[in-house]
Amino acid sequence: MFLETGPVGGPTLLLAHGAGAPMDSNFMTAIADDLAALSVRVLRFEFPYMARRRSEGGKRPPDRMPALQAAFHAALAAAREASGDAPIFIGGKSMGGRVASMIADDARPAGLVCLGYPFHPPGKPDRLRTAHLASLQTRALIVQGERDPLGRRAEVESYDLAKSIAIAWAPSGDHDLKPLKSSGRTHARNIADAAQAVRDFMAAD
Repeated sequence: MFLETGPVGGPTLLLAHGAGAPMDSNFMTAIADDLAALSVRVLRFEFPYMARRRSEGGKRPPDRMPALQAAFHAALAAAREASGDAPIFIGGKSMGGRVASMIADDARPAGLVCLGYPFHPPGKPDRLRTAHLASLQTRALIVQGERDPLGRRAEVESYDLAKSIAIAWAPSGDHDLKPLKSSGRTHARNIADAAQAVRDFMAAD
């Protein structure tokens, strides 16, 4: 069920994929490997529609939100059973992070990590996905590219977000945290810095 990286026994991050790419995509693998190098255990899992894509082929749209939330709850229950007393954080890339954020206050993880949060659909900045984030009680970290088309820095800084949410900005980063060449940054550097921010967040009291 899980794709596991990092040492067993310490804090664990249960990580879900985005809408269009599986748990072993280049981005998911890179962030999991960088976190493992920082002694963070990562458990990646796939939502049912993505698992069907893998087994049956073809492209399938994401399941509806209630089914995604139920799948995340089930994955968290399995992760808790396998992890003993180790603290478990939940999160995900894009849609996976959004689903995690919607169950967080009910699921009561040690914290929430969102990598490239989809604050609104592409090209539709008026259709915000932030209502629940205004009252979020769970301690949270959002790692966001400064030029993410689903939530650019200038947009996000104008939103009414709960004080429990911290944001780490990836310089010049897009939705996958990839920077412009003119920035002088590399994609690998932004992902490594994101991993460090997540590790520091998980280690904080």
